Amino acid sequence: MQPSIAQLFDLGGRRALVTGASSGLGRHFAKTLAAAGAEVVVTARRLHPLESLVDAIEAVGGRARACALDVTRRDDICRVLDSVGPLDVLVNNAGVSDSQPLLACDDERWDHVLDTNLKGAWAMAQETARRMVAAGQGGSLINVTSILASRVAGAVGPYLAAKAGLAHLTRAMALEMARHGIRVNALAPGYVATDLNEAFLASDAGEKLRARIPSRRFNQPADLDGALLLLASDAGRAMSGAEIVVDGGHLCASL
Repeated sequence: MQPSIAQLFDLGGRRALVTGASSGLGRHFAKTLAAAGAEVVVTARRLHPLESLVDAIEAVGGRARACALDVTRRDDICRVLDSVGPLDVLVNNAGVSDSQPLLACDDERWDHVLDTNLKGAWAMAQETARRMVAAGQGGSLINVTSILASRVAGAVGPYLAAKAGLAHLTRAMALEMARHGIRVNALAPGYVATDLNEAFLASDAGEKLRARIPSRRFNQPADLDGALLLLASDAGRAMSGAEIVVDGGHLCASL
């Protein structure tokens, strides 16, 4: 008997870990996965905002736990993964940006962005996959990239390099992990209105940006829910090496 649509998207009995969950999209992703039935491990460098997230999830009947985690430290990654037990879903969301023109960007700024957005995501996926394989189970690894993995903006060179690299790494990981029943996909948001960027999006520069988006709107975090749950659940069981773009048609905009 074929499962129903609701059953395909159900994450009951599964454990998911979200990096960079202290604010913005990561915080929203954690709530979405918990609402779909997953036990969610929320991680970030700062523990305090994670505790309030756990309270919010549990207040509506969800299950969550918080762990301080610095994705730039492999020993920290291993410590957390070993403490939480087997995962079914990883959402590689932790990321930083640094707006700096090419001629002014130094090695320290480059390393800060690449170590978090690319090397950190690689290490998280690698260590999670190692444990999935050792446990003889499949799973879903979701790398949060960006439409800037495909297009160019000024003064964010390291960020562009990191997201483009992660998009291609997603396909490489998918190729190698398919034999183990581990799916690896990318979720590529466009501009999403969060508490982190609301001031910019409301500025004159933000309005000019909005005018270049075919839908003439910035996404809301909830606009990513369908894509996230598709990649995390059995509804996307045949998908690996894919990138889902959620951007209001921004990448379709003419040059």
